Amino acid sequence: MTFTNPVLPGTHPDPSICRVPGATRADGTVAPDDYYLVTSTFEYFPGMPVFHSHDLVTWTQVGHAIHRTEQVDLSTVPSSGGLYAATIRHHDGTFYVVTTLVHTQGQGGHLLVTATDPAGPWSDPVWLEGDGIDPSVFFDDSTGRVWLTATRLADPGEWEGQTEVWLRELDLAAGALVGPEHVLWRGALHGAVWAEGPHLYRVGDHYYLLASEGGTEHQHAVSVARADTVTGPYTGNPANPILTHRHLGRDFPVVGVGHADLVETAAGEWWTVLLGSRPYGGYFPNLGRETFLAPVVWEDGWPVVAPGVGHVAGSFPRPDVGARLPGVGSPAVVGQPSGVGAVVVHETFDGPGEELDLAWNQVRTGDPFWSLTERPWHLRLPLLPATLSDIATPAFLGRRQQHADMDLTVRVDVDPAGPDEWAGLAVRQSEEAWIAAVVTRAASGPGGATVRPRGAVSGSVPGSVPGSVTGGREVLVVERFGGEEVVVGRAALGPLGLAEGPVDVVLHATGQEYALGVRTLRGFHAVATVHGGRLSSPEAGGFLGVWVGPYATGRGTTTATVADVECVEYRGRRASAGRRTRANARPRPADRP
Repeated sequence: MTFTNPVLPGTHPDPSICRVPGATRADGTVAPDDYYLVTSTFEYFPGMPVFHSHDLVTWTQVGHAIHRTEQVDLSTVPSSGGLYAATIRHHDGTFYVVTTLVHTQGQGGHLLVTATDPAGPWSDPVWLEGDGIDPSVFFDDSTGRVWLTATRLADPGEWEGQTEVWLRELDLAAGALVGPEHVLWRGALHGAVWAEGPHLYRVGDHYYLLASEGGTEHQHAVSVARADTVTGPYTGNPANPILTHRHLGRDFPVVGVGHADLVETAAGEWWTVLLGSRPYGGYFPNLGRETFLAPVVWEDGWPVVAPGVGHVAGSFPRPDVGARLPGVGSPAVVGQPSGVGAVVVHETFDGPGEELDLAWNQVRTGDPFWSLTERPWHLRLPLLPATLSDIATPAFLGRRQQHADMDLTVRVDVDPAGPDEWAGLAVRQSEEAWIAAVVTRAASGPGGATVRPRGAVSGSVPGSVPGSVTGGREVLVVERFGGEEVVVGRAALGPLGLAEGPVDVVLHATGQEYALGVRTLRGFHAVATVHGGRLSSPEAGGFLGVWVGPYATGRGTTTATVADVECVEYRGRRASAGRRTRANARPRPADRP
């Protein structure tokens, strides 16, 4: 029996994993082991999602390690700043997550949070000294000591981008690093940049240092070194790198693999979780860096990833976790990775309490601008002054795009007072790369007039509808890229039978064709189609894939207008990411350094 990669589709980069042995039940049997995994989230809040699995394949989110605004200040971080790669470990009944907060005007650097329940609550952070990024905590059971590793730019370096992995002892009781610092590693290959994502393990009589280098893009690679003592010296594996896809070319279905972490099952199998991307429609990985799973064996004292295959395949035999799980042996109930196949999420905001589903994120601050109670059975969004182009917190709630072919519907009830009041849906990669389809009110003047975006250069309106009803509601499709917001399509809603009342604002993504419009009694009415490849990191920059969801804004003005979202439906049509469609491909850019 096999499973399908990725095990966490959509933007789930920098995965880290730990295993918690199952407890002995009253009848003497042993419960299945629990596996927990975290990924990085950058400027999104809540941050550091925590996932749980019994089988390493089927993952369920149980919480976030960063879930209170007082834990960290994300309010001023630009896109792809914020919370970088994390490590999760479990020791003596406590979970530890360590990460780095970067590019903030508040307190930043390495931080450690703890919990006895991975679902939370998680503690306030303990801030740790030390340079760089990508910290990892290592519990050395052979000595009872605890260590912290991280990576930083080498000073002086032999070449630009050379980094070094450093180590210091961590005093958990004092919440501080103690003792001397040790530089362990500067990468496996001469000239390689960004040896990062370090993790330490003790296997047999050796300590192993796993790290990735080459940068978290096409040149990404995983290397390993070992030593007789935790402080070194470390000797690299002669076979380094032990995993990379850079030699497979840009047309390979999975690219940029790296940032790996290892785990051993109760059956003695070893596995690695790692990130990779699946470009489609050209070299455009809109879904971001996703979490993959691959087998590992040990030969001659070194780990070998995907033995006999040599790359991260689309499927592997399922892990042997050393326990009989409920349903194992019955294909009808054996889980598959969430979101890989066709999936439908229909959110009606009618649940008890005032909490959103764990899949939703907002940008930067965690203050709840939204309400689930002001209008029952609806998600109420104020039209905040902030827009998606601002380093601020706009009224945007997003979930990860997990499929190359997908549909998103946001049913919104809004009565805009003017052309600067928008409500609908957005597709966000960063403040410099996004698309929105919004209900607004037409400005006074001739129908089809150009809307000049706030603080940006407007463009032509190829999808305008001559004879728009002046002052009536209309839908705009707006794209931001390269410092400009451009209206690429508009349609008056009155002639479509939507002069008042709720509007289904719709996105149909088929590969890199993002068609946006509204649903009428006659079906989908397309207003504009844009090329989604501009939302991928090779073109837009940064480290992130795409989030989609409801969006509302007053575009710099304070207003009493609100947008009530009755439902949001995300429909992933099939697992098509990774197929390459040259028909809608665009020239791919050169590698970024």
